[in-house]
Amino acid sequence: MGPEELTTLLWRERELLDLLVFKLEEEHLVLTSGKTRWLDSATREVGHVMERLRATSLERTAVASAVATAWGLADDAGLLDLADAAPAGPWAEILADHHRAMMAQVEQVRSLRDTNLHFLRAGLRSTQDSAANLAPEAGTYDHHGHTSQDAGSRLLDESV
Repeated sequence: MGPEELTTLLWRERELLDLLVFKLEEEHLVLTSGKTRWLDSATREVGHVMERLRATSLERTAVASAVATAWGLADDAGLLDLADAAPAGPWAEILADHHRAMMAQVEQVRSLRDTNLHFLRAGLRSTQDSAANLAPEAGTYDHHGHTSQDAGSRLLDESV
């Protein structure tokens, strides 16, 4: 396993990050449009991309570990460490470029995730408030021991 395989996996991971950004933006559009019917599908698609991303990331970590060992680094060396230790040639620049691009993509993912969570929480609060208003209020008991919904305030004439 060499740097060629590592860069192939890095490209695949970057493509999946782009797809994740797309799916998060799609989820955002569903949230902002109010078409909650499609929210489950949009969220499920985000989950599928996340699963693929985790698998690719795990594979990339294994290959990066092998490359790090081959280049005399600890097997848990990061991408910038690999770029710094790369032998003469294009690898240092290629790996550093991948790192920069992936950091920008991860920031986009974080921003979209946070925005979507904000909309989801607001929607949940709104749903909870609506549901609370649908529940019948606790009534009082009438003179027969049955509940009565007529528990409004009353003004009594004191001069009676």
